[in-house]
Amino acid sequence: MAAEARHRLSGAGRDDPEAPPVAAPSAVPLAPAEGARGEPVRFTAHGCWYPSADPYGARIAFVCDRGGVPQLWTGPVDGDGGEAHLLDTGPDPVTEVAWSPDGRWIAYTTRPGGGEHSRVLCVRPDGTGRRVLAGAEPGTSAYLGCWLHDGSALALTVASPAGPGGPRTAPGAVPAAADRLAASGPVPADRTADGRQGAGHGAGTAAGQAPAGERSGQGEPWAAPPPAGWSERDGHAVLLGGAHRGDVDPAARALAAGAPEGPAAPGALGGAGAGGLTSLGRPVDGLRVDGRRVEGPAVDGYAAPWHPVAGPAQGPGPAPPGASSVRAGGGLAAYLIDPDGVAAPALVAVERTAATLRVCDVSRDGRLAVLRRGPRNRREAVVVRLADLGTAAAVPVADGDPWVAAFSPDGRRLWLRSDADREFAALLAADLAPAGTITRVSVAAERPGVDLELLAVGHEGRGAFLAWNDGGVSALEFRPLASGPGGEGTDGEDFVAQGSGAEVPVPSAPAAPARTAPESAAPAASVTGAPAASGPTAPDSAAPAAPDAYAAPPVVEGRRDVPLPHEVATRVAPAGPGGAALALSGSRRRPGVWWLPGTGTPLMTPWSSRDEDAVPPGRRPTRPVLHRFTARDGMPLSGWYYRAPGRAPGRPAPCVLHLHGGPEEQERPVLEPLYHELLGRGFDVFAPDVRGSSGHGRSFVDADLGAGRFAAIQDVADCAAHAVLAGPADPSRLAVMGRSYGGYLVMASLVWHPELFRTGVAVCGMSDFRSFFAGTEPWIAESAAHKYGHPERDRDLLRSLSPLHRVDALRVPVLAVHGEHDTNVPPGESEQFVRAARERGVAAELLTLRDEGHDFQRADNRRLFRRSAADWLERYLAGGGGGPAPFTRREE
Repeated sequence: MAAEARHRLSGAGRDDPEAPPVAAPSAVPLAPAEGARGEPVRFTAHGCWYPSADPYGARIAFVCDRGGVPQLWTGPVDGDGGEAHLLDTGPDPVTEVAWSPDGRWIAYTTRPGGGEHSRVLCVRPDGTGRRVLAGAEPGTSAYLGCWLHDGSALALTVASPAGPGGPRTAPGAVPAAADRLAASGPVPADRTADGRQGAGHGAGTAAGQAPAGERSGQGEPWAAPPPAGWSERDGHAVLLGGAHRGDVDPAARALAAGAPEGPAAPGALGGAGAGGLTSLGRPVDGLRVDGRRVEGPAVDGYAAPWHPVAGPAQGPGPAPPGASSVRAGGGLAAYLIDPDGVAAPALVAVERTAATLRVCDVSRDGRLAVLRRGPRNRREAVVVRLADLGTAAAVPVADGDPWVAAFSPDGRRLWLRSDADREFAALLAADLAPAGTITRVSVAAERPGVDLELLAVGHEGRGAFLAWNDGGVSALEFRPLASGPGGEGTDGEDFVAQGSGAEVPVPSAPAAPARTAPESAAPAASVTGAPAASGPTAPDSAAPAAPDAYAAPPVVEGRRDVPLPHEVATRVAPAGPGGAALALSGSRRRPGVWWLPGTGTPLMTPWSSRDEDAVPPGRRPTRPVLHRFTARDGMPLSGWYYRAPGRAPGRPAPCVLHLHGGPEEQERPVLEPLYHELLGRGFDVFAPDVRGSSGHGRSFVDADLGAGRFAAIQDVADCAAHAVLAGPADPSRLAVMGRSYGGYLVMASLVWHPELFRTGVAVCGMSDFRSFFAGTEPWIAESAAHKYGHPERDRDLLRSLSPLHRVDALRVPVLAVHGEHDTNVPPGESEQFVRAARERGVAAELLTLRDEGHDFQRADNRRLFRRSAADWLERYLAGGGGGPAPFTRREE
């Protein structure tokens, strides 16, 4: 029965363009791949990160690169539970880990071939039962969501690059290369016409090796034969609920009036019924937290004032004005998946034109789910009713860590890490009506001038760990959480002690819509006295009355600060009663995992590397110094300065200005092997945060939007000036280096400030925004349009910001580095800049790293990159000194 349900179509037909953009995934069993258990494993210099604990807090699953590539391991929290064990010996880098609440499964994501597309797998803690849950089909990508609290299902998101009109491939059926290429668009430059892999992106399968529908691609999980007792996966995945069911964005809900409702698939998880369809022009079901109502076909309500951001792509039929997509693409769909394969997948939500979509939590009674969606800098937490997949509310949330929201145990309160209407992210408490609408929002915890960057609510929902980012250094606290509205709170400390306790006013939301045939141009529901919802799933008879102007903040007790042995916490995972597994990094240690036992102090796990192994023997890690200064237009800037060891304080040194990616990333005081490679060669390193970086408030993040990017390019020159005028950098021996967006800034700085630097190293950087938008993943393009500009509406601005169109000003040598499988910033961005430089007689080289994507994951490749970059810088920065400074005192 379960197998039949898994292969049956329901709702829209297979080729129906009204169907969800991504088919529900089917599990693909794999052979066990755990490491040997006979010999104890001795860990030396390595990194461990992204921990997730079992339900008892006794063992931790984590990512570790001791084998040269990030892999999945488990180990005891102390030395009494045995040695750490490798659960997946495969070559694909592991990125995220989630242990199920019932302890039966460990879910994790990998990046096949080191590229940007990812898969979601699961394995039992003993290494058996390994299988791909989603992302096995060529061209798709899958991302982890949350586990249901009873461990019965895993939420995940599936992305497909296929266009809305492109063919859909049934999971398990591997199309011929020609069919795959036809589904994904024109043949890329790195592929031959028959689909064989050239010198560019990911691995491919040549046409003619297998007939259409037969398995090919030896070594791929989707090509693995089924184990004994399993039949071939020759059917189609279940598509639940009919056309557009689960759309979370208003612009994705456009349907023809009178469209039929689709039945739920038999045996589907959650028992979701039919309904939830809306018509073209129908108002959004719910309100944003700032009280603005979005009616009819709307785009993102939080677009920057300099231009509107395109909302998600339309459904079939004419698109409403202003709701065009940035790039044609498949979209995102979130599902609940039974890892045992008994129940069919259940659709949770759809994002027609992809930006981001992740299921953060599902209430314990199964009524509500909360998802994080939207483009960068404009994320939202969307509350969805699982009974009819209607959207109940949307609240702006902060960027950074995707786990931004969690329900209270009774489902009547939603905890949010949000920067809605504020400069710095705080903990908000949103009270929920039974239908999931928000009645009021209060500030539960905040710190002046400090961002809340991690929120980890305990498994029981009674307390949470909050990690604050104070100038790049983490501060951790544990805070018990009050129950939902109307429940019994705890006596003791009030939230006002750590925050303002001020309420964010929220008008009452409309009631759940009637589950009847869609209406045409329905009027907006009134704020009060909304019509009663009808149908068997309507939980409310009417919308709640408007709340008081200010609500009393929730009350909690027993908060405590947690001392950290190192500067930065990158992840906090609850582990046992009141305990946690902490991923910590610092300026003098490799990333490691620490165990926090209840109310005690953090203890280093026995399988994390020792601090003395952080750098080679005979050398000590360099602790950076924080510098604060001002840009030429008065914008406050800051950065971390690393002084090369053994150099006299007043002696000028060659200096490498390193620019981080994002641009919303932040420079943190953590041990960076690249910096220590450069320091060992005698270079100082200055790593600043230019405008657009996170950690300095919302206004600073948004300061580079649109034409503000020209000011960010000027910030690079101001940072170099500070390194010389207020620091020990030699003005005649400056270099600039950066990765991703930092790589873009390197190219831009070299052509906007051609006399400032002696050389540059650009890693995975964009050289031309036009080709970047044309070549990147559709969901990346959709999100990037808000930050950089729309590729059509802002064409002239993007051209003027593209370094490739100013390459005639380039005067100094440049080294470009790129991963061959990078589909975030395609390798062509580096190739065309190097080619243009060489055509103009400027020395330029390109280092392409095999089996890597946008992030370099493999130890041998990272080592090659560090040494090649340091060799290049030595070639052009060695010697010299004492030359004329390219600054005047006026610029200081």
